[in-house]
Amino acid sequence: MPSPHPLDVIVIGAGPAGIGTALACQAIDGMTVGVVEAGEIGNSFLHWHHCQTMLTPSFTSNGYGALDLNAIHPLTSPAFTLHTDYPTGEEYALYLRSLVNYFELPVLTNTEVTAITVDKDGIFHLNTAQGLAAARHLVWAGGEYHHPLLPHIPGRDHCDHSSSLHAWARHEGKGHRIAIIGGYESGIEMACHHAEHGMQVWLFDAAQPWENNTADPSISLAPRTRRRLKAARQSGLIHPIAHRVDLVEKQSENYVVTTSQGQQYQVDYRPIAATGYGAGLGPTDQLFKRRADGWPLVTENDESTITPNLFLNGPVLRHNQRHFCCIYKFRQRCAYLAEIIAQRLGHDSSGLNPWRDKGMIIDDLDCCGTECTC
Repeated sequence: MPSPHPLDVIVIGAGPAGIGTALACQAIDGMTVGVVEAGEIGNSFLHWHHCQTMLTPSFTSNGYGALDLNAIHPLTSPAFTLHTDYPTGEEYALYLRSLVNYFELPVLTNTEVTAITVDKDGIFHLNTAQGLAAARHLVWAGGEYHHPLLPHIPGRDHCDHSSSLHAWARHEGKGHRIAIIGGYESGIEMACHHAEHGMQVWLFDAAQPWENNTADPSISLAPRTRRRLKAARQSGLIHPIAHRVDLVEKQSENYVVTTSQGQQYQVDYRPIAATGYGAGLGPTDQLFKRRADGWPLVTENDESTITPNLFLNGPVLRHNQRHFCCIYKFRQRCAYLAEIIAQRLGHDSSGLNPWRDKGMIIDDLDCCGTECTC
């Protein structure tokens, strides 16, 4: 792939957002596309703990006009490929590799993009470990897993982020008390994991997401998570605390967590911070402006407001209050980006008809956020 001759599109990142976008672009007749990945295909999923699975179920339903929630190509289904309904990280990475192999998508793995420049003609020049590459259009789909966020509080260095394997470690011996900061999906998953191994878990989140009953899955717990939490709470091992954590201290062999109300909780192990991720934009960081909340600012076409033909896809994508945190959300923008790029290049976009037929192109974001009637 490294070449001084520009491709029509280069996608950075070989996760579901990157592979999904590249497959849609490849479906455009005459469009040249390549993918550059710093690690392996599905690299973030390969780093999941073996106990982690997808929150959304997979089901082979293409024959009935419905799409597998975890599919990123309209003619595929992880349930069919993997023979499972809730894929593990390793299994989902296998699905992504299967797509790359079946559709012969050019992906350059173990190749970090170290710098990006834009020349006077608007061509993107990428410096990589394998040499130089160039493209007329660039899509950043690097994900967020490489940018874990610890809480901005004193003592944050005493915490383990929920993405680290150490946070999943089974503790035996000196005690059985642990604290988890953050009560959304990752926090609940971590709390249930430790409760299932006999730990007393203090779960801190002032927003009390476990009480949120909205239909929006961006801010409400998944049904599977709610069932798991209900069972774990009946054991008496999980103790939700509706307060913010303001301080973490190490005292001798233990740790003390202090809340915004001044309450203190002594635990036996390093607290776990399930506090999410930031918008790690890598070498594209200076090519995007930032919103007031720190997330990348994009146009209605998911394009940088200061760098033409640079697009964004994946869980860091934000439009006003809408964010595309789940695969079944940001996959709706894969073919949308491919269609915009095709129009700019003057290519026929009829190759995207399978995406249209399956409802995998959302160009009107006003449809997002609708609450269920019942």
